[in-house]
Amino acid sequence: MAQKKQFQITTPRGRVYTSANVNGTVTAKLEWAPGFARKKAESFSRAQQFVDSECLRYMNPLTPRRTCMMIKSATLGTVIGSGSIEYLTPYARRQYYEHKTKAKWFERMKASHKDAIVKGAERIAGQ
Repeated sequence: MAQKKQFQITTPRGRVYTSANVNGTVTAKLEWAPGFARKKAESFSRAQQFVDSECLRYMNPLTPRRTCMMIKSATLGTVIGSGSIEYLTPYARRQYYEHKTKAKWFERMKASHKDAIVKGAERIAGQ
């Protein structure tokens, strides 16, 4: 089973840039905020949780169903925030690729709802 994704963001050490021109030299010092990496990693983790939950939500009506067990298996088999949606039912792979009317439901969900998911993830990640 997948684990929750841990984002590692490293910030470089501060740098000093010097530019010389006709009027003299200009010096700029670039320093990263102390909590930048931690805050960004947390916001990326929240954005990944949002993407996973929205994918499950939008795939629900597109997933083939007879007893709704496959939908429940996706909910139970997926760790929200892992970046991976896993189905626990043994027949899920065959249904995904070979179903007559509802095959490749993730691709159909992505084609119709990708913009909304990306917009929400960008809002959460703070871009």
